[in-house]
This record gives sequence, C-alpha cells and structure tokens, in this order.
Amino acid sequence: MATAIFHDTDRVRMAEHVVAAQAGDRGAFGVLYEAFEHQVYAIALRRVRNHTDAQELCQDVFVQALEKLSQLRAPECFGAWIRSIAHRMAINRAVRRAPDVAMEPAFLDAASADDTTPLAHMLAGERCTQLRDGLARLGELDRQTLEAFYVHGRTLLEMSDEFGAPLGTIKRRLHVARKRLAKEVEPLTAI
Repeated sequence: MATAIFHDTDRVRMAEHVVAAQAGDRGAFGVLYEAFEHQVYAIALRRVRNHTDAQELCQDVFVQALEKLSQLRAPECFGAWIRSIAHRMAINRAVRRAPDVAMEPAFLDAASADDTTPLAHMLAGERCTQLRDGLARLGELDRQTLEAFYVHGRTLLEMSDEFGAPLGTIKRRLHVARKRLAKEVEPLTAI
C-alpha cells in the first residue's frame, strides 16, 4: 500500500489541521482532503476496480470522515484512520454490489421485451428463407466457407486448418463468398 511519508513537522501540521477541522474549519478539512485523496482513491480503485465507482467511493469516505471526525481521539493518527474507513467502505461496497455477470448478446436480446410486430416477424422469416435459398445456389466451396465462419463460428485460423489453405486464401474466399451471396439475395430483396 502506498502511503505518504510525513516527517514529524508534517505530522504536527496535519494534527493541527485535524484539530481545526474538528472545530469546524472547512478549509482545514480541505487540506486533509488534498493530502489523503490519492491514498483513499487508490484503496477504492483496488477494491472496486472501476474509475467512476472509485471516485464516488472516495467522496463517500471523506463525507463519512467529516461526519465522524469528532470521534477521532488522536489527531496525529488521521492518516491511518481515513485509510481504515476507506478499506471498510470499499469492502462493504464490493460485498453489497451485485456481481458483474457477462452475458451473451443473444441472451440479452432474448430476455428483452419483444416489441416487434407480426409483420416484422414475417419479413424476418422471409429474409431467412431468402438467405438459405441464396446459400443453396452458391458453389460448394463458397457455401462451406460461409457456413464455417457464420454458422459454425470458426475463426479464420481454424478455417485455414480445416480447408488446408493459407490464411490469406481463406480471407479472400470469405470476401468473395459474401459478395456472391449478396448477388444471389439482392434480386429478392429488391422486390
């Protein structure tokens, strides 16, 4: 943990600012804020792992410290005291916050409200049929290339191994196959 190194004169000065802040001097508390903001922010960021949340937590720590400042009996221990508040509040926030769950876009789409019209469903069905028909009219190599990439989700490197062709050839095949499929489907979508 990175902590500021204070000399005895600095500790005395900090203790004086704490006493002044306890007496209601907001300027003195501002000096304390400036002196310890980076340490509190670092603690918060290490726990919450998000810049915005860490900034918010840093502010909350100093608000809490201002509210509880009268409870601090040893003004020279302000640094350790504020860091302990930061640790405690960061742990509480991390524990209480719902865990971040990564979800596939398809799952999110399925979970969202279905606000499409019957016409939109019908048109989507027709586009799928047109796409399948266009794929069927393609040559075997073009169809296999497109299906490997889009249907089976293979990477270009996997396709290179599967087809026994260099990566550049696979890229070219995929590009050409897309263009050919677009030409097959284009007349149908113009109707």
